[in-house]
Amino acid sequence: MNVTELRPGNYFEDEGVLYQVIDILLNKTAMRKMVAKVKVRNVRSGAITELARNSGYDVTQVSVNKRPMQYLYDSGNTLVFMDPKTYEQIELPKNGMDMYIPYLAPEGEVTISTYDDEILGLELPSKVALTVIDCEPGVRGDTVTNGGSKDATLETGLKIRIPLFIEKGEKVLVDTTTGKYDKRA
Repeated sequence: MNVTELRPGNYFEDEGVLYQVIDILLNKTAMRKMVAKVKVRNVRSGAITELARNSGYDVTQVSVNKRPMQYLYDSGNTLVFMDPKTYEQIELPKNGMDMYIPYLAPEGEVTISTYDDEILGLELPSKVALTVIDCEPGVRGDTVTNGGSKDATLETGLKIRIPLFIEKGEKVLVDTTTGKYDKRA
């Protein structure tokens, strides 16, 4: 496939490296070939770079399979997931999963990406429901010093700020991109 046909979200292989397109800018000036500046993420290392390729340059588009999975438990060095349809279980090493672990509650849904039976990574939903296991008591009228919020610890160990009216034992939705409270679940 020609590099100018790539769109954000596409996966392709170039010079033996697997990339995902984040953004693409096509630049055509008067007496030159069109240049595609492609902002990409290296799928295996996570590094984000920009590639500049002339039009007419071909890359190999690849198909990445995405499977919905359910998080089961942490077994020490690995995280265990299950396919809810086939009940097949897979284990992923905890190394490199630090950014996902605070949002993985038991029975939580995730999407696991694979390419040629190689597990590339996992994607979290945009919001996850987590239970508040510890928080300060909310003091009525204490909105000046704390801005109407208090510290809370969630079931996964994640510490966030929540509104004063949320109590211990309640479920809250947390935005997985910002790590902040969204609303009651």
